[in-house]
Amino acid sequence: MVIQKKKKSLDEYIKEETGGFRTLRQYEFYIVAIIGITWAIYQLALPSFLIIDTTTERAIHLAFAMALIFLLNPCLKKKPKYLGFLNVTDRIPLIDYILAALGVCTALYLFFDYEGIAMRMGSPLARDVVAGIILVLLLLEATRRIIGPALSIIATIFTAYAFLGPHMPELFAFKGVSITRYVSNITLSTEGIYGIPLGVSASIVYLFVCFGALLDKAGAGKFFTDLALSFLGRFKGGAAKAAVVASGATGVVSGSSIANIVTTGPFTIPLMKKTGYPSKKAAAIEVAASTDGQLMPPIMGAAAFIIAEYVNVPYLDVVKAAAIPAFASYFGLFCITHLEASKLGIEGVPPEELPPFWDTLKNGIHYLIPLAMLLYQLVFLRHSPELAAYRSIQILILIIFYQEIRKAIIQKKSFIAAIKNSFMLILSGLIQGSKNMMPVALACASAGIIVGVVNMGIGGMIAGWVESISGGNIFLLLLITAFASLIIGMGLPTTATYIVMASLTAPIIVEIGSLYDFIIPIMAAHLFCFYFGILADDTPPVGLAAYAASAIAESEPIPTGIQGFLYDIRTSCIAFLFVFNPELILHDINNWPQALLIFGMCMIGMSAFESFAQGWCLVRNKWYDIPFFLVAWFILLHPGIMTSILKINHIHKYYFFLLGLFVYGIVISNQFLRKRTTKQVEKLRISK
Repeated sequence: MVIQKKKKSLDEYIKEETGGFRTLRQYEFYIVAIIGITWAIYQLALPSFLIIDTTTERAIHLAFAMALIFLLNPCLKKKPKYLGFLNVTDRIPLIDYILAALGVCTALYLFFDYEGIAMRMGSPLARDVVAGIILVLLLLEATRRIIGPALSIIATIFTAYAFLGPHMPELFAFKGVSITRYVSNITLSTEGIYGIPLGVSASIVYLFVCFGALLDKAGAGKFFTDLALSFLGRFKGGAAKAAVVASGATGVVSGSSIANIVTTGPFTIPLMKKTGYPSKKAAAIEVAASTDGQLMPPIMGAAAFIIAEYVNVPYLDVVKAAAIPAFASYFGLFCITHLEASKLGIEGVPPEELPPFWDTLKNGIHYLIPLAMLLYQLVFLRHSPELAAYRSIQILILIIFYQEIRKAIIQKKSFIAAIKNSFMLILSGLIQGSKNMMPVALACASAGIIVGVVNMGIGGMIAGWVESISGGNIFLLLLITAFASLIIGMGLPTTATYIVMASLTAPIIVEIGSLYDFIIPIMAAHLFCFYFGILADDTPPVGLAAYAASAIAESEPIPTGIQGFLYDIRTSCIAFLFVFNPELILHDINNWPQALLIFGMCMIGMSAFESFAQGWCLVRNKWYDIPFFLVAWFILLHPGIMTSILKINHIHKYYFFLLGLFVYGIVISNQFLRKRTTKQVEKLRISK
């Protein structure tokens, strides 16, 4: 299996990411295009003029996803020895038209008979049960086709457990559910498939995914990469530093680590290799940078919007909480690229090989206008995320027309052709946005099955097991959650991993903390699950992001994943620290000076941690440098630990920032003297 993944080409990863598994005939292409564009128009109508109830909104959203997935994705990715019709890739077979139609009908069943179902809630008719069972089966098959088998298998296990609970051993025994109760909760209410995750996908996430797809079609991805290269490329390890910044900027609108890699990686990875980074490290830097793109506000991928719904706070509060950890994570990776360049003796890219900064900025500054509009709508006007995304898309459409008309004027081409190209770019972006939404929508719907089963009573049992295993030890509970997230996340997208783990463990983390007088904000618990769901993208042996990057770098996938995971240790440490020090997520911090102080100390602390992790600061570390780096890092990110150790009033904790800076200053001064002494010795040796 590993060998097969290793041989997969970059084109195959791009196909998987963009929903292009099948080569469609002309009329089939038009069918898919019409469905994709109609889905986009429907979603754009919701925040503007279309007023419908939330259940109908979710049902229609799921119906579009079900239709596209069966039309675009064959049942099997590889041709089997027998039953070759399961791998038809040169056309859409009749069976998939039938499955698409069935998927649409069963997804809309709740919409067609909404009043009748509401009146007989809890007592479904035989046709309700049949429709519900078909919907679950088709949804699990659709999810398997686009995401892989993991989520479908987990949902099936939870479903089986719900029915087999009374027949299980005493330790795992559960009173069980009837088929009518299962169908009522999972397919005929907003407790299961049509729950909060799908609701967020339908109302908010699609618009942001569409926004990102339109930006990408307009050429923003290349602009971000060129701008980062032109600004940072000349510095030590500049190619890698540019990769970090470009991936962070692309991640703002992408929300997918693999999409991020296939957008920026083809430019940054070859350049990193050319300047001296080994293939494995070049790919690993891109993996770490692209994976953490989902951490970057203001978009942060689909899961961030679901966090806002689960925690019941405005989305801007999630952005506020995620800001310092996200910037600290990227700053830590920036430090890694510099330290790796120092160890390997890598200098910057020659200026003549870099795109000119001012020309790059001038030719692409219009891409920043929709992003500025998005931030203005979210931060200053405090509009809802869906309205902010909708208005940003409006601006972006105008920008696309401006770009194409300007290009036509410069190239002395027809004005009519420019208008036509603009429409084609927009339609292509809308279609791509719909394709990009398929895995998100289906992951949210399938995860809703798990959440629905948990809410039937299993959640309490699982909470008891986890609490018993952890023995009430909050640190052990966090380790269990982190490990489980990494394991489950190997086969699931970030959104699904977060939904599963947050529904199972986030409340337990808060509850156990309170039992031992350790206050853990619910936001910290949810972000903890979110972070480790993201880190699963580069966790060996699966780590799909590592496979995509290694296809570009021509490196070994498993070593690339291991190296990327080692680089991402900084992110996992941040996740643990903001649970124990909620000030890192600005919990109860409402003034700028205090927030900026915490931010500044966190950045310095991350540089100390990376100096420890990379075994290098100004020169190679000695064994006695390590304790200084670790002490400085821990104090600067969690000064309150010193007040607890020394039994000092907690209000004086910020004074210990000075202690952290002093400890860090000692080791840097020592390394500076060692470096100067080494240079003097080298000069004497040369002079002799």
